[in-house]
Amino acid sequence: MPDEPSNPIREAIGPPLQVTLPPALAPLQGPVFRGLWVAWLFANLTMWMNDVAAAWLMTTLTDSPVMVALVSTASTLPVFLLGLPSGALADILDRRRYFATTQLWVSVIAAVLAMLSLAGALTAELLLLLTFLNGIGLAMRWPVFAAIVPAVVDKAALPQALALNGIAMNLSRIVGPALAGALLAAFSPAAVFVVNVVLAAVAFVLILRWRHQPRTSTLPGERFWGAMRTGVVFTLQSTRLRVVMLRIFLFFLQATALMALLPLVARELHGGGPGSFTVMLSCVGVGAIVAAMRFPHWRARYTRDQFIVVGTLVHAAMSTLIVLTGELWIAVPAMVVIGMAWISVANSLTVSAQQAMPDWVRARGMSIYQMALMGGSAVSSLVWGQVASVSSVRNAVLLAAALGLLMVLATRRLSVDWKAELDFSPARTAGVPEPAFAVGPDEGPVMVTLQYQIDPARAEEFAAVMERTRRARLRQGALSWGLFRDTAVPGRYVEYFVDENWIEHQRRLERFTAFDAELRTQRLAFHVGTEPPLLRRFVAQSMLQPLRKARTTPLE
Repeated sequence: MPDEPSNPIREAIGPPLQVTLPPALAPLQGPVFRGLWVAWLFANLTMWMNDVAAAWLMTTLTDSPVMVALVSTASTLPVFLLGLPSGALADILDRRRYFATTQLWVSVIAAVLAMLSLAGALTAELLLLLTFLNGIGLAMRWPVFAAIVPAVVDKAALPQALALNGIAMNLSRIVGPALAGALLAAFSPAAVFVVNVVLAAVAFVLILRWRHQPRTSTLPGERFWGAMRTGVVFTLQSTRLRVVMLRIFLFFLQATALMALLPLVARELHGGGPGSFTVMLSCVGVGAIVAAMRFPHWRARYTRDQFIVVGTLVHAAMSTLIVLTGELWIAVPAMVVIGMAWISVANSLTVSAQQAMPDWVRARGMSIYQMALMGGSAVSSLVWGQVASVSSVRNAVLLAAALGLLMVLATRRLSVDWKAELDFSPARTAGVPEPAFAVGPDEGPVMVTLQYQIDPARAEEFAAVMERTRRARLRQGALSWGLFRDTAVPGRYVEYFVDENWIEHQRRLERFTAFDAELRTQRLAFHVGTEPPLLRRFVAQSMLQPLRKARTTPLE
C-alpha cells in the first residue's frame, strides 16, 4: 500500500482533533488555527509576565515613583505610536515571515533581559529601555495576527475564533501574573525572564512551522508611506469602519475608568487587602472566558448591536454597584460580570471591523482599530484620573458609568449589525490593456475617465450609486474622484478618478472584489447607450523635458 503523501500543516501542527469539541471551541479542531492560537497564548503569557516582573524589579532599582509608572508607559506607548506602520508592513510583507520576525524580536529582548538580570547588570534606565523595545515587538505583532486569523478559519467560524483569541488573552492575564508572582516569591525577577525566553522561543517555533499560501502578485510591493495613506483613506471612506472605530473609542473611554482606577478602588473596599486588586483583575479574565464559552448560544438569540448596548449598560451598572457598596464580597462577582460585559462588547466590535474590510487592507484596518481602542483607553485614564484627583475615585467611576448610559442613547442609531454583509472576496477583471506607448511603472498620475449616457429622469438614482462608487474608488487607492455633467447633452456624465502612478493603477484592479463587481453592475444598469461606457486612460505628461528643449532653442 503506497505511503500517504506528506502534509506540511499536519506535520507542523498536528492532525485535526479526533474528538468533537463544543461549539465554543470548534475552531480549535483545525490544526492551523490551533497551532497559531497556542503561539498567541504563549506570546501573551510572556507579555503579562514581563510586565509584572519589570514593574517589581523597577521598585528594587529606584525609589522614584515616576520611573515605576514609566514601566507601564514604556510597555504600551509603542502600541499607539507604531500601530499604523505595523499594519502597513503586515499588508506589504509576507505575513508569516513578518509574524515570525516580530516574535523573534520579543524572544531576543527576553533573552537580553534574562542575561542582564542574572548578571545583576540591569539599571532602572536600561530596564525602561528594554521594556520599550519589548513593547515595540508587541505593537508590531498584534495587527499581523489579527489579519491572519480570517485567512485560516471559515467565515462562519470567525466570530468564535476571535472569541478564542480573547480567551487566550484573558487566560494569560490570569495565569501570567500568577506565575510571575510565584517565581518572584520563590526566586527572583531573573527567573521570570528566563521562563519568558522559553515561552517566547516556543511561540517563535510554532509560528515558523505554520505553512500558508503566500499572496501572489506580478506587481512590485506597495511602498511604505503609500500603504499607510491607503489604509487611512480606506477607513475614512468606509462608513461601517467609521462607526466601529467611534463605538470602540467611546466604549473604552467609559469602560477603562474602572480598570485605570482599580488599584484605588480595591484599596477603598471594606474587607479589602493587598491582594484585592489582583483578585479583582483576575475576575475580569474569568468573566471574559465564561462569556466567550457562551457566545455560540448567545449569538443565536441576540444581535451584535444588542451585545454592545447590553454589555455597555451592564458594565456601567456593575461599576456603579462596586463603588456604591464598597464591599469586597460584592465587588468580586461584579468584576466577573464586568469581564463578561467587556468581552461581549469588544468581540462584537472586533468581528464587525473584520467583516468591514477586504484582506488586502486588513492589517492596516485592524491597526487603526487598535489605535482607536488604545486612544479611548489613554484618554479615559487621563480624564478620569484628573476627575478622581479633584473629586474622588467613587465620583470618577460614577461619572464614567453615567457617560456609558449617555453614549448608548447618543449612538443608538449607529448600527454595527448590518443586514447585508459585504462580499470582499476577490473578483476577476479585464485587466489593463497594453498601452500604445511604453509607460514606466512610476509614471503618473494616471487619470481614468468613463462616459455614461443615462435617462435624465433617473438622475437622482444614478447620483446615489455614484456616491457609493466614489467611496469605493477612494478605498481602492484613488487619489481623487469626480463626476461631471455634459452641458450640451442631457443625461451624459463623465466620471474621472486619478491613481498615483501606473503601478498603483494596476494594483487598484488587483483589489477588485465581488462588492465592486456588484457596484459596477448597478452603474451599468443606468447606461442606455448602444455601446458600453467609453473608458479612457491618461498618463500625466511631464512638462520638464519640453522646457529643457525650449531653452536650447535659439531666440527668434
